[in-house]
Amino acid sequence: MSPHSTMDNTDTYSEGNYSDAAAPVTNGLASGGANGVTNGLHKNTSRIQPAAADSLYDLVCVGFGPASLAVAVAINDALEAGTLAQSPKILFLEKQSQFAWHAGMLLPGAKMQISFIKDMASLRNPRSNFTFLNYLHQNDRLVEFTNLSTFLPARVEYEDYLRWCASHFDDVVRYDSEVLSVSRDEQAEDGAVRTFRVASRDARTGEVATYRGRNVLMAIGGQAKLPPCLPAGHPKVVHSSQYAQLIPKILDDANAPYRVAVVGAGQSAAEIFNNIHNLYPNSRTWLVMRSEFLKPSDDSPFVNSIFNPEYVDMLYPKSEKYRQNFIVDARATNYGVVRLELIEKLYERLYDQRRDLGRDEKRWPHRILGGRRIAATTTEPADGKGTALRLKVEHAPVVGGVEVGDAVVEAETETLDVDLVIAATGYRRDAHVDMLQDVWGLLPETTSEEAAAPRVDRWLVQAKASKSGAGENAAAAPAMRVMEVGRDYGVKFTPGSVAEGSGVWLQGCCEGSHGLSDTLLSVLATRAGEIVESIFGVKA
Repeated sequence: MSPHSTMDNTDTYSEGNYSDAAAPVTNGLASGGANGVTNGLHKNTSRIQPAAADSLYDLVCVGFGPASLAVAVAINDALEAGTLAQSPKILFLEKQSQFAWHAGMLLPGAKMQISFIKDMASLRNPRSNFTFLNYLHQNDRLVEFTNLSTFLPARVEYEDYLRWCASHFDDVVRYDSEVLSVSRDEQAEDGAVRTFRVASRDARTGEVATYRGRNVLMAIGGQAKLPPCLPAGHPKVVHSSQYAQLIPKILDDANAPYRVAVVGAGQSAAEIFNNIHNLYPNSRTWLVMRSEFLKPSDDSPFVNSIFNPEYVDMLYPKSEKYRQNFIVDARATNYGVVRLELIEKLYERLYDQRRDLGRDEKRWPHRILGGRRIAATTTEPADGKGTALRLKVEHAPVVGGVEVGDAVVEAETETLDVDLVIAATGYRRDAHVDMLQDVWGLLPETTSEEAAAPRVDRWLVQAKASKSGAGENAAAAPAMRVMEVGRDYGVKFTPGSVAEGSGVWLQGCCEGSHGLSDTLLSVLATRAGEIVESIFGVKA
């Protein structure tokens, strides 16, 4: 149940699989290719009516990825069903210039790992116009897709489905809008905050605009995470999230003997390691990972039930300790694991090298360095062609996810000179904390003893305390406050500090409280319905 994809067994990929915009092509369908927008088979409109920029919005959504898109679909369905009497004033602010989903990992042959039934609507309302099946119907491919006998469409087709859905809401989305902050706006007579201000910068002009809303939904996704052993900002170090866009620009000669190191042990790392072989047949590649070996993902049906929407109801009321242990126990469904088909394919490739080149792995063009870590990175001249990176790789035994000892066996230390490092090292999901800095003072205070206990279901912040008893000019002492969410994903503010009918909601960063499905597609349709009901009081 990895968040990415499985790869088919086709090896016939070349640099021709990238368009001028560096978008991969699969089976002749380019990312951004034929969909409901371009083929004229469907008029893309929604029931959500656009509002003037200076309006007081009922909901401002920060980010317009799948999580916010599912909310838009749920609101549209509520309007269509009549449970929502009139269109609320809604605005979506998105940093990207157009809708895109995991564009850096739309690799040739990649397929989804969850059923298409877990789309933007089906689990909440299978009669919605925004189901994957209706997308196929509107694009005249339903019968042909049925002939594939699969629940797992190509990733490029599923991304096209998402963009088809998103195109219906273009009137209420402002792209190229980078949200800078969310702050307090109006207050009621009792001092409770009634509205919030969302400051956004236009990526094209640099102009900053402010929008006002009663409710704010934070759905900003993950931020690429690089390990400290790699130099941040180096032109030869890229995160896997940028792989498909940057690889043809950095490595622009398909026949060159490039040297590439991939860091990571999960699905993305394995897919990239495999894809480099296909794109650059003369390359030398290394997959460097702390784990001793690639581990298969567990997507068996009983285990997969943890991604059922109702599982959130079971998990949320449990203690923080229970939830933390549960997430650790279930990591094999999503973290640091690879689809078995791809593991077998990579093993066969390494076996072929052993058969043809002998047992000395240093002679092999493609190697997996398990149980290793990058101890140091330096920049080295590269024959006048810019700069290469020199990686010092050393043995780092890991047992149960914990490094055992610091002893390094000198004979197991290896130096790699590489032209590119690709870090498939995951994401951080805490950008919302700083973005909400102006509302920290509305959060409940916590004691230093409580703050000392490490927890994964909340965020601790320090906000200035109110002045009291020490004179008007006395400096306010910082107070430790806690940010956490309720079952409905609403931020728990100090009682009375935020007015009824107003609030801030978090999406995609609540794994510690709501379970492993929080960052995945599995519960989006159902969760969006819950969000709509919580904010607007109606079922979608």
